[in-house]
Amino acid sequence: MSLPAKNVILFLFVSLTTAILVALFNYVVDPLRLFGRFELGRHWYSADSRMQDAGLIRSQDFDAIFMGTSLAVHFRQSDIDRQLGVRSLKLAMTGSTSVEQSFVLNFALRHHPKLVIWEMDEWIFRDAPDVDSDTYLPADLYRMNVRGIAGYLLNLDTARESMWILLRGFKPLEIIAHGLAAAQYLKFYEENVNEINTLPTYTDLSTHYNSAKALVSFAHYLKFPQEIGAGYDYEAMVRNFERDAADLIAKNPGVRFDIYFPPYSILQFVAMRDASPATLKIVYDFSVYANRRLAQFPNVRLYDFREAKEVTHDLNNYSDVVHHSPAIDLKVLSWLAEEKYVVDREAPVASLERLKAQVEVFQTSNIER
Repeated sequence: MSLPAKNVILFLFVSLTTAILVALFNYVVDPLRLFGRFELGRHWYSADSRMQDAGLIRSQDFDAIFMGTSLAVHFRQSDIDRQLGVRSLKLAMTGSTSVEQSFVLNFALRHHPKLVIWEMDEWIFRDAPDVDSDTYLPADLYRMNVRGIAGYLLNLDTARESMWILLRGFKPLEIIAHGLAAAQYLKFYEENVNEINTLPTYTDLSTHYNSAKALVSFAHYLKFPQEIGAGYDYEAMVRNFERDAADLIAKNPGVRFDIYFPPYSILQFVAMRDASPATLKIVYDFSVYANRRLAQFPNVRLYDFREAKEVTHDLNNYSDVVHHSPAIDLKVLSWLAEEKYVVDREAPVASLERLKAQVEVFQTSNIER
């Protein structure tokens, strides 16, 4: 055998051996806990919900799912559990679409939860790529097919995370790991599943959520009205609602769905009223459709918190015209527990009419600045 041929064989042997060792190392450490075969001290979690959710579904015990967008991502599971009497798993994903949410929920529902709490708004039903064209959602990790498993076990980024999970066992290196996480070099840095994507309890909420921030956001939309209407298409939203929400609910009649429309600030709708009335009409029309459709399902309990004036008119609750503070997270949970703002099946658009009345008479000149 010639020397070049021997070198090729040696190269292939070394490459294969290296790949096997990397895969074995990642399998044993298993940052996402997809396999659950080994326990190597503390577990660490990533704030990348689209990736982390695949591991949480397979590694956590739960009887309730909490799904939503950035308006739901700061909730603590312990608060959900305490107020609603469940053992929850938060799967909320910032900026997620109904395509992503439905896909993730389908896999979580295979674990037979009794309840899905779903923060839902019209924006999630905009047209979006399918999950296999979504560069942010690792669909094959959820499917646990050959491509997903191989991509996970043979990934050098996974190996880097695995190595630092082990190195964190040494106290001096744990400090370095925290620094690397702060520099966004490491993804797995949260050691408490309850704290994933939450604000630290010592956070001064008033610096993040106040009327000044809400008014800046409002002024921005008035200046750039094209932004507030981007992606709103009634026909597309109805089509996606049927595919991603209605079909999922219909296929799981034994699961109760507590669906709520979040308490956007009143300025969200006033901005549409003043800058893009066509967009506001789409929101109203879609709400009529969604409310009536959801009222048809016996396993759905629908809440409309958009009319909750005591929250939505207090701009100090918001960081912009949409996102409310963690203090309102607790308020939302209390409303769910008390069954407050439940949409009447016999009058499914009554809450929308009350919201429309608020929007119609709201005067921006009365806002305290």
